Amino acid sequence: MLNGEKILFSGMQATGNLTLGNYLGALKNWVQIADEYTTFYSVVDMHSITVRQDPAEFRKRARNLLTLYIAAGLDPEKNCIYYQSHVSGHAELAWVLNCFTYMGELNRMTQFKDKAAKHADNINAGLFTYPVLMAADILLYQADVVPVGIDQMQHLELCRDIAQRFNSIYGDVFTIPEAYLGKSGAKIMSLQDPSKKMSKSDENVNASIYLMDDPDSIIRKFKRAVTDSEAHICYRDEQPGIKNLLDIYCACTGKTPDEAVKEFENGGYGDFKLAVGETVVSVLRPLQEKYQELSKNKDYIDQVIKNNAEKANYYATKTLRKVHKKIGFPERIR
Repeated sequence: MLNGEKILFSGMQATGNLTLGNYLGALKNWVQIADEYTTFYSVVDMHSITVRQDPAEFRKRARNLLTLYIAAGLDPEKNCIYYQSHVSGHAELAWVLNCFTYMGELNRMTQFKDKAAKHADNINAGLFTYPVLMAADILLYQADVVPVGIDQMQHLELCRDIAQRFNSIYGDVFTIPEAYLGKSGAKIMSLQDPSKKMSKSDENVNASIYLMDDPDSIIRKFKRAVTDSEAHICYRDEQPGIKNLLDIYCACTGKTPDEAVKEFENGGYGDFKLAVGETVVSVLRPLQEKYQELSKNKDYIDQVIKNNAEKANYYATKTLRKVHKKIGFPERIR
């Protein structure tokens, strides 16, 4: 806890292009809760290299993502927005935590099994120890809360186990983080397969709305969105395509599903899809305009990167000093 405020940590990988799902499910929510916590929002580029990246493209995507954080409404003066790779403490603490993590625990991680199946030609040690680096991300800043989806909950539980194990040996060193259970972001599904989440890596370009999509592309994708043959707008699991479109509409407008259903109950699917598309266009327009403005201001973004890296390193170093002392590393001469 800093200055009486609880600490919140979260981050996104610098791979692919952010989707509407990333925005409505996470980034928009970050902005809404930023004033409630002392926040650390990282571009977790170190996690991204478990899969081979094109260096120039990877560097560009990392900067674009950091810029999008700001364009979405995160004030870099109030929120620590930084590159994970600019804070060596992440890797340094991850090594220490590796020595307090059991192989059996990592073997049980379902995401490792899933990613290993997808990247059978590159099952590297980083992919296996990914959850330990995630634990280091969180514990490095003594985070009280971490917004996580269901797919990351297993990793957070491991983080808690590692922290408790370390504390049981060396005393009160790490804050035990809790899952953030406040305002939840919307869970946005694929426009072409509403049984799975909208993804940055979906091969079907019509399945995802990307934050930088132009209005015509957005409208076209919504017109092609999968629905059903019932021709009745209703919010229920038996109509996953319609339910997903209603979730998107509600997340953008602040309306409840019941209010949205009542608004469109006498219309057809075509008009409904168009209305959702136009709503998304209007929501993304100010973000896109701000992003374009920020992208032209290289000096400003460079200064943000420098200042926030220094801030993140300051807090990371405080934790590392405590950890090093506890485990018996020789004191550094400063």
